[in-house]
Amino acid sequence: MNTFGTLLRLTTFGESHGPAMGGIIDGMPAGIHVDEQLLHTDLLRRRPGQSRLTTQREEKDEVECLSGIYQGQTTGQPIGFIVRNTGQRSADYDSLREVLRPSHADYTYWAKYGLRDHRGGGRASARETVCRIVGGAFAKMLLRQAGISIHAYTQQVGDIALTTHYSALDLTAAEHNDVRCPDPSVAQRMADLITEVRLSGDTIGGCVACIAKGCPAGLGDPVFGKAQARLAEGMLSIPAAHGFEYGEGFAAAAMRGSAHNDGFTTTPQGQITTTTNHSGGIQGGITNGQDIYFRVAFKPVATLMQPQDTIDLHGRRVTLQAAGRHDPCVVPRAVPIVEAMAALTLADLGLRQHIFSH
Repeated sequence: MNTFGTLLRLTTFGESHGPAMGGIIDGMPAGIHVDEQLLHTDLLRRRPGQSRLTTQREEKDEVECLSGIYQGQTTGQPIGFIVRNTGQRSADYDSLREVLRPSHADYTYWAKYGLRDHRGGGRASARETVCRIVGGAFAKMLLRQAGISIHAYTQQVGDIALTTHYSALDLTAAEHNDVRCPDPSVAQRMADLITEVRLSGDTIGGCVACIAKGCPAGLGDPVFGKAQARLAEGMLSIPAAHGFEYGEGFAAAAMRGSAHNDGFTTTPQGQITTTTNHSGGIQGGITNGQDIYFRVAFKPVATLMQPQDTIDLHGRRVTLQAAGRHDPCVVPRAVPIVEAMAALTLADLGLRQHIFSH
């Protein structure tokens, strides 16, 4: 299960402290212009060490494409790529060789495989998501052809939430601060909270909101290939993701149908549309042409800079004092990862519906 997608498929490989991360993008149509700036920018947005609010592991995160591109265009053949690891410090994890870290994948990987890579989590590390950024950037290049754009931002950190509707926000402003929240005043409060938590040796969670604009009606398949189910699969595969909702989400449980229903109307051009978008752009598992809106909840990072009681592989009680470089809050760096998985999902659904011209 290292492959995501059906027609557009991303397969990733590599471990956090191995020589490189890498992947293969298969099913990418030929003749798509390769936007190297987009690829570079999205990698920088996910890169560790980008601010005082993130892990200080230093990685250049430069991608090397090995195949599938000729004269600046995709060839239709598999796009192979690698991103070399250069900033790993495996010695930081020597004391964890036999320790089971609370809420990490240490025990479950050991239970499944009979062994585990203790160096930074190995395959379970969020380092794997660098490959998703590359795949998502190529998916964005394809989506551009159909006029589809994707914007994500930090909507919540701890108990601090941005409540302004996304339609009233300048979503590009999210890239103007370290938290990636489009409201500067709320962003500052979020940053202060993350700093406070980091200085106490603790961690904190939050939510990322994502909007896809320009998506046509008709994407998604009944019954088990619903658009929201495919999006949820992509989002919940991201490390530390613990929840997914679209449209009104869980708030819909407290609403009445008369308030939640999206009434139909027509545009001046005669196109069918809805008067509201409580459904988040998806009805019956199929996109309806409205903005696709969803949120992803992320748990607090499991590695604390505080002592934690746990056991080792032999069942002996130990006190864990973690070392290394870790995010106090994953949410700011998760923003481009959410965009990448949304892009891969929608590009795959678009290929199934033949929305891209040749």
